[in-house]
Amino acid sequence: MLKLSKVSKIYEGKVAYRALTDINFEIEKGEFVAIMGPSGSGKTTLLNIISTNDQPTTGEVEIDGNNPHKLNKNALAKFRRNELGFIFQDFNLMHTLTVEENIVLPLTLDGARVKDMKEKAKRLANSLGIESIMKKRIYEISGGQAQRVAIARAMIHEPKLLLADEPTGNLDSKASKDVMGMLVSINEKERTSLLMVTHDPQAASYSDRVVFIRDGKLHSEIHRGESRQAFFQKIIDMLSLMGGDGNDFSSVRI
Repeated sequence: MLKLSKVSKIYEGKVAYRALTDINFEIEKGEFVAIMGPSGSGKTTLLNIISTNDQPTTGEVEIDGNNPHKLNKNALAKFRRNELGFIFQDFNLMHTLTVEENIVLPLTLDGARVKDMKEKAKRLANSLGIESIMKKRIYEISGGQAQRVAIARAMIHEPKLLLADEPTGNLDSKASKDVMGMLVSINEKERTSLLMVTHDPQAASYSDRVVFIRDGKLHSEIHRGESRQAFFQKIIDMLSLMGGDGNDFSSVRI
């Protein structure tokens, strides 16, 4: 589903900065992978390259057999809309629009029929428990509800790959658990491949595998077994081994 081959990123300037070095990385169809590492380790750069917001300096990125970085501007915009879904820490919702209008926004860009858009949005809203707030504006709902809206908007196109950047970063522990439960449900029911960057070991423990990155290089990875609690403890142990500042990772919530 996703394959990175010898991906490196160097930012030019008065002093060139190497953000990533020879990253080889794969995600299978339907796999849920979390990426963790200290601040400045290259997590966001890696996500930006996979999401096509940034170009690799060297190396290849393949998503479902295609290299999106070789597409022209119009083809790339269509690829991003149809193949990728995005969930952000700050939700990236339009405050002047209703919940329903935010959810169907990607479909309006493709000129879909209003009736089809409304039906799709209703199905998603029901599955995410937000059908009662569809007519509300974004400023009238809670952070947890806003993140559900963002998930619905990301899923409206039924993307093959869902990219989440700190999806629980602005949520309390109850809303975080709800959101992670929903992402797991989407991953299992829709077989949507999911890649999540997070500082939160609790959120990471919902994934199938955690990949650790440090100083722009892949450091190690651990796989989940039967017990999420045991996996959570392995993540904590690995983070402590990697070191870093205390505020690099969010406070532990069990």
